[in-house]
Order: sequence, then structure tokens, then C-alpha cells
Amino acid sequence: MNDFDFFIGTWDVVNRRLRKRDAGSDDWEEFPGRSVARGFFGGAGSFDEITFPTKEFDGATVRVYDSGRDEWSIHWINSTRGLDPVPMVGRFTDGVGTFYADDTDDGRPVRVRFVWTVATPESCRWEQAFSYDGERTWETNWIMDFTRVS
Repeated sequence: MNDFDFFIGTWDVVNRRLRKRDAGSDDWEEFPGRSVARGFFGGAGSFDEITFPTKEFDGATVRVYDSGRDEWSIHWINSTRGLDPVPMVGRFTDGVGTFYADDTDDGRPVRVRFVWTVATPESCRWEQAFSYDGERTWETNWIMDFTRVS
């Protein structure tokens, strides 16, 4: 239930986002971010707000743990588009959190995967990947490397 307790605090974020998805591209843009996270419900909930000073949007994430299913639902909120109606669902196993959802990308069906990896108490990584072919192949399209702010 306390899987996201590691994330409580303030983080500097280095974002790497693929400029063009599903095109065989290796052209990444890098931009900074700052995330502030807190827990609630005794560890069964997690909330963070992330600001991107060089972008036209910011974001927030609400995570809620379902003890009956032993899984988390992750809900993304974009400051310009609002709440993404499709939550990511999954769990942590051996210190790695893996979450999935079926969604669309520019009108095309896509399987989405988030992977959370905790490297140290002072650093962690989030990755987003899309599969356009039923999980046969995955393309990582956004990576966030977090460093805890002292």
C-alpha cells in the first residue's frame, strides 16, 4: 500500500520526450521540470504536481491503491486538456512499478505502459512506452529522471 511513499517530497526532473512517436525516430527533446509530491490516506494515495517552465502545460497525478485488488490506479491531469479519462493500472513487484492502459494516440488504438524504477532514495525514473501492435513491440517515448531536492 505504501509503494509511492518513496516519492514524497520535491524533485528536479530531467524530461526526455520523443518528438515524433511511431516513426522510428531517435529525435528527443529535453526540458526541465519540478515535481512536488505528497501522500494521503496513510499511504494508499499519492498526489504530485509537476511544472514544466519551458512548456505550455503543467501536470498533476493522482494515484489510489485498491487493497482488494492489490493494484494502483494512476490518473493524469494536464493543465490544458484536463483529466485523462483512462487510468493506468498496475502494481510494484520487486521494487519496480509497472502499469498499463488501453488508450488512443492520434485516434489510433495504443497500449500504454508506465514503469517506475527507484534507483536510490534520492533518485528515481518514470518511463512511458506505447505499443501499436498488441504488445509485440514497445516504443519508449517519454522518460523522466527525478533527483530529490535537498
